[in-house]
Amino acid sequence: MNQTYVIFFNRTCVHDCPGHGCYGDEIVGMFRAPPREVNLLPPSSWEKRMIPWPDPVDVIIAALRVHGVLEASDLRAICGLRTTLRAYDQAAYLVREGEEPEHCAILVSGFAFRQKLTSAGTRAIVSLHVPGDILDIANLYLDVADHNVQTLVRSVIVTVPRAQLRDVARAHPVIGQALFLSSLKEASILREWVVNVGRRDAKRALAHLLCEFARRMGHDGRDPSLVYEFPMTQEQIGDALGLTSVHVNRMMRSMQLDGLISQRGRMVRFSWSEDLRDLADFSARYLHLDQNLIAFSPA
Repeated sequence: MNQTYVIFFNRTCVHDCPGHGCYGDEIVGMFRAPPREVNLLPPSSWEKRMIPWPDPVDVIIAALRVHGVLEASDLRAICGLRTTLRAYDQAAYLVREGEEPEHCAILVSGFAFRQKLTSAGTRAIVSLHVPGDILDIANLYLDVADHNVQTLVRSVIVTVPRAQLRDVARAHPVIGQALFLSSLKEASILREWVVNVGRRDAKRALAHLLCEFARRMGHDGRDPSLVYEFPMTQEQIGDALGLTSVHVNRMMRSMQLDGLISQRGRMVRFSWSEDLRDLADFSARYLHLDQNLIAFSPA
């Protein structure tokens, strides 16, 4: 049954913006109910069913602060954006190829991926997205989507009308630069994925994909005991690496025998081991993690 997510807001400024008149949506919580029940729920049931939820403005600020130093005027502009926070089920389409996008989205929790389909119905997964990623930054300026974006697992998304975000980026150079840097990092990751599909053998390519996932999830190499669960199925891994599910299964069995990974149900479990990094010949240079904060002063 379809679910409706009802979110409760307090209109207040929580972003340390100096001056007056700057308000963001401070989300108190939310509850879930079938659509026909939304108007029937008594107020006494709200507190019991509310779930702590992030402020969408905070999500946008955090995503942009990765790529630039935001000033007070930038924060005020972000607080003025019309934001929508929504939960999506697994495999939900966020963007469909051939359609005109209306929003720009940021992933709050869960995972998402970009994919393209051939006329024969085969699929290529061309990117994986982790929390904090701007999912469809290309569609900020392109009028027709040339790929699909789907959730990999149940996910929470913040969306902003793309026309409004374009206007803010044009009027605030720091925000515009942050969006530009995000697109450059995305292009760099895509180049590495091309190398992974075209020039690495299957076992090395899979190891590289796992290493990238761990590094993008924030692993800094100081705790090799951390264990990750990779959210892709064997079929999805095959679509990301240009391999059949049978070939992926064979590579995974080999890596299990080598002690590099284990499986829990359909999920791959692995740790940030030196052996895995050596197999992948992994370097995080293409992720440009040292490009996190750039002060920008417009002329």
